[in-house]
Amino acid sequence: MEIEPLMISALEHYAYCPRQCALIHLEQVFDENVFTLRGQRHHQRVDDPGEESHYGVRVERAMPLWSKRYNIIGKADLVEFHGSTPYPVEYKSGSKRRGTPEKIQLCAQALCLEEMLDVVVEKGALFWYGSRQRQEVRFDEKLRAETVESIAKTRQMLDSGKMPPPVMDHRCRHCSLIEACMPELNQETESFESIFEVDDEADA
Repeated sequence: MEIEPLMISALEHYAYCPRQCALIHLEQVFDENVFTLRGQRHHQRVDDPGEESHYGVRVERAMPLWSKRYNIIGKADLVEFHGSTPYPVEYKSGSKRRGTPEKIQLCAQALCLEEMLDVVVEKGALFWYGSRQRQEVRFDEKLRAETVESIAKTRQMLDSGKMPPPVMDHRCRHCSLIEACMPELNQETESFESIFEVDDEADA
């Protein structure tokens, strides 16, 4: 029996919040808010497939990705080719932050490129629209291990078909799925009102 490939985007959702991942990829729930709309607007340029060159660097937008080894598929916002070496770039709304979900997503893209092109991809970048900053990410052994573990855990959760319980914390503040999630059902965490008083960097 053929196992359906896992979407690379699901890895970022799971790393941010397993319940968010389940709502999107199990329940097919996706609601818009100011952050998702902003992200869609920023992605318009890189969502259209195309190829061009800048100062000797070939650039490919919306590049399809796949890995048979990890059974994942997705799309890179942009891949720069420095000679024969690919350099994936993932575009994000908001400002530069220290979290790992986006790095796991980017590293999964690198794993695909390595398998597809039979090359070693040592680094890539996250581009933050809000601050207009490019954050270089090195795909070291630690990040690679975290990414492989995330692939296994995400697949396990989705294959189980079980919805993780709600966890009400600072992550809920910018999540577009807060109404569908209903984190206030979990009464053992901080108060529902307090999550909107926390100045958190993460945009879901």
